[in-house]
Amino acid sequence: MKKYLLYFFLSLCLIAGGSAMLQAKDPINAQVKGGKTMEIKSTSFNHEGMIPSKYTCDGRNISPPLSWSGAPEKTKSFALICDDPDAPVGLWVHWVLYDIPAVVQALPENVARDENLAGLGKNGKNTSRRFGYDGPCPPNGVHRYYFKLYALDTMLNAKAGLTKDELLQAIKGHVLAEAQMMGRYKR
Repeated sequence: MKKYLLYFFLSLCLIAGGSAMLQAKDPINAQVKGGKTMEIKSTSFNHEGMIPSKYTCDGRNISPPLSWSGAPEKTKSFALICDDPDAPVGLWVHWVLYDIPAVVQALPENVARDENLAGLGKNGKNTSRRFGYDGPCPPNGVHRYYFKLYALDTMLNAKAGLTKDELLQAIKGHVLAEAQMMGRYKR
């Protein structure tokens, strides 16, 4: 009996390890060909810097300006996710935005929370189940907020309101490159 339990446990470990290896090959970590890298930045805060309170629940709770460069030539659209891995309830998604046309290289400050954004794509739903950006609002301590930009080889043409998980599923196999920046906030 102990021998069978040992085999069962080893089998579970192999299955879990195989799943981790499949995740490691996820195309979300694809690099731009030719050694170039795509970059995302903000004029409001530096990578790993503090996010101004203006962009949080303690301020105006508006989205920060973002810009990017280095997207692959075959990019048809972009998708953006902002999330907080330090939330006490687990990962907290602050913003999901997709079907951003390839000609767009920046988002202005205070992107509307409308479902469909003329010329800027479609807002998904955040963890608060609202459309658009909800800024940092940590209950305590310093939290990290990752802004992840994906260059896609297609326009998703999905309805507005996708969640982060639904978006990640939709972009599988379509990611040409990824860029991310991280900001911090403490209340």
